[in-house]
Parts: sequence; structure tokens; C-alpha cells
Amino acid sequence: MTQDELKQAVARAAISYVVEGEIIGVGTGSTANFFIDELAKMKDRIKGAVASSEATAARLRGHGIPVFDLNEVAEIAVYIDGADEINALGAMIKGGGAALTREKIVASVSKQFVCIADGSKLVETLGKFPLPVEVLPMARNAVMRKLAALGGQPKVRCKAGSDEIFVTDNGGNIIDVAGLAITDPVALETQINQIVGVVAVGLFAARGANVCLLGMADGVRTLSY
Repeated sequence: MTQDELKQAVARAAISYVVEGEIIGVGTGSTANFFIDELAKMKDRIKGAVASSEATAARLRGHGIPVFDLNEVAEIAVYIDGADEINALGAMIKGGGAALTREKIVASVSKQFVCIADGSKLVETLGKFPLPVEVLPMARNAVMRKLAALGGQPKVRCKAGSDEIFVTDNGGNIIDVAGLAITDPVALETQINQIVGVVAVGLFAARGANVCLLGMADGVRTLSY
């Protein structure tokens, strides 16, 4: 199976976790996009969705799925999103698609977090994928020095094929931190969150996944935490 076929398989499997008659939290990225396409097939059986990015909101609306602002919603039954890495305890690195802050906010108010990913995303130790950190623009260099002091190799994310600094939906910048072997994700998440100027860090460990649906060559593997 190709990587896209694996992503499609877990997107289909995730539909069984959708709570009918409720509002669904939807993530950002290529795997989440496959899920949105599957969710569209049952859009008349849900109230709508809360999106973790402007791109996701546009795709949901394109399928005729009502999109709610989180401030209009008291709780979300389930949040379904991909991951750049996930370990055996359900801790994740997210933010390759630059939506980590809104993803973290939506996940925080959801009763259940279902991660959908192809099997290559399952790792023993987080950190091979550079850790995204969203920062306020004025604090960019100051935060980079603090991240370097933690042993990382921070680099400001630029637009693809350009030297222009990337700007998130929130008006922030992203620092990608390479060279980390994250053996205690909860502790590092807490430590980076406390750096002044950090908006959010792409470690989802204090609130990790409840379930991970992994697309493998022999089918979808379910991990529960």
C-alpha cells in the first residue's frame, strides 16, 4: 500500500469514532484531509465540526459541513487528527502543518483524542521529526536561544522555497527544533511552555492521544492508551 492508501485506510477507520448528533473536532494535514472527505459522507448525521486551521475550515465548508467557532461550543465529543510522530504511550509531536496551537486548544476541550497516522509515525523516542514551537514574532530570537540551551538546533520556518518567514493563522512564527531525543515528553512540554514568548509547543504529551489508528501494510492497527 502507498502512504496515501494507508492514510485513507485510517481515515475510514476513524469514522467509527464519530459520535452522531455531536460536534466533531477536526485536525489539519494530509491525513486529516482524508478524514474530512470520509466525514462528508455522513455530514447529515453530525451537528458540524470545529476546525483547527483556516485550511481545514475551508475544506469542511467545501463539503457542506457546518463549521463552528470554538467559543460557540461547550464541549467536543471527539477530536480526530494526525501526528508527525507518536510513541507507545500516546505522546505526539505535531505541528508540521503549522496548526499546533489551534490543534492543542481543540484537543484540550475534546472528550477523546483519536490520532490517525500511517505506521511510519510510530517511534520509540520522539524527536527525529523537528519539534515545532509557535512563538510571538518579537520573541523569536530570544526563544531560539533558550531552545538551543536545551540542546536543540532551532531554525525559523520559512515559506516553502522562500526566505520569507512563515506566519501562522494566529500571526505567530514557527521555530523547528532538530536534534532532540525526547525521553520525557511531559517534562519537556512543560519546560518549553514556560519560556516567555512561546505560544504553544508541538509536544502533545500532557494531553496525548486516547486512541491511535495506525495504517500498516496488513491493515489498521489500534493502540489504546
